[in-house]
Amino acid sequence: MKHQIAMFKFTLGNGQSISPSTLQSMWVRACQTPHVSVGRQAGGFGSDGRAVYSLYASQQLPDLPQVELRLRRMFEDAKLAASLVALHH
Repeated sequence: MKHQIAMFKFTLGNGQSISPSTLQSMWVRACQTPHVSVGRQAGGFGSDGRAVYSLYASQQLPDLPQVELRLRRMFEDAKLAASLVALHH
């Protein structure tokens, strides 16, 4: 498997969370490849204490704008208020 880098980071709305397996499944569907991974770090972008989630994939992941669009739609469909930040374009 090729080296993976963080493609996106995000936090969820207050009181919201997502399991690692659910997040992995969403990320696989958004990327349309099983060669991805996810991570979660306690804390947050600021001092609000919310977890920061990271989504990893190969730097050669094709069609990143469409991946981001699919991911945003999945968050909406799951009623998750995700503050998504793209790290690579």
